[in-house]
Amino acid sequence: MYAVIETGGKQYKVSEGTVVRIEKIVAEEGASVDFDKVLLVGDGEKITIGAPYVAGGKVTATVENHGRAKKVTIIKFRRRKHFRKQMGHRQHFTEVKVTSISAA
Repeated sequence: MYAVIETGGKQYKVSEGTVVRIEKIVAEEGASVDFDKVLLVGDGEKITIGAPYVAGGKVTATVENHGRAKKVTIIKFRRRKHFRKQMGHRQHFTEVKVTSISAA
C-alpha cells in the first residue's frame, strides 16, 4: 500500500515503513504526526484518487529527527563589471517514518 501526500508545498510518494525527509515541521522527536492532505492511495490494483484530496485519507508518521541539509553555494558574477557575490544556504528538514496509511 502506498500514498501520495502533500506537505511543505511538495508531494511525496510514501509507503509503510519508509523514512522520508520533508520540510521542517514543528513537532518533537518521537512524536506522532498526521498528514491529512492525501492526494492518492494505491493498494494493489485498487487506486483512489482525490479531487483534490482523498476523503478520509490519512497518513500517520513518527518524527525521527530534525536537521539541516548540506550547504548549497550561490554565486553571482558579472564579467567585466567587478561584481562577485557568494552566499550559502542550509535548508532545515524533518525525517519522518511512515507507520500507517488509511483511506475511508
